[in-house]
Amino acid sequence: MKLKTILLLAIIVLLTSGCSQKKPKPNGNASDANGIAADTVSIDESGVNGQSGYNGSSDGMKSVYFDFGKYNLSYDMQSTIALNASVLRQKLKGRKVKLEGNCDEFGTDEYNYALGLKRAKAVKDSLQAQGINAGQIVLVSFGESNPQCYEATDDCYARNRRVDLHLTR
Repeated sequence: MKLKTILLLAIIVLLTSGCSQKKPKPNGNASDANGIAADTVSIDESGVNGQSGYNGSSDGMKSVYFDFGKYNLSYDMQSTIALNASVLRQKLKGRKVKLEGNCDEFGTDEYNYALGLKRAKAVKDSLQAQGINAGQIVLVSFGESNPQCYEATDDCYARNRRVDLHLTR
């Protein structure tokens, strides 16, 4: 009877402990429910914290940024999508546009690959709504493997949560 009790307790402990991954809290600031420091990261149409120099896109388009663990487009990114759609209407012609989904370093490789793909799909859907032909859009996910920034700061992590746009042949 003791062996069954010990075995049952061991199973319960294993099931309840799991393999959870803690949310990031890199610099010790008070953080919100997503683990991002409150009032330190602002992502809008000018980039992260108003710094537009961190654009991974090319051909006159701007990167689209996302909140931690999210793949929905924020209201602040709508003007970036509109700008990118305008550039694509002028330059796309017979070419294709590659949407490259990227993530920060938190989460498993599989999770980040899937999240990067969902982010690229969200940008694709938004560009389609603005009249861009879906047949000319190619989706790629780099997950966490293509960071723009390597510092352990909230601003750096926010710069890595993006979709870059590039024209291809």
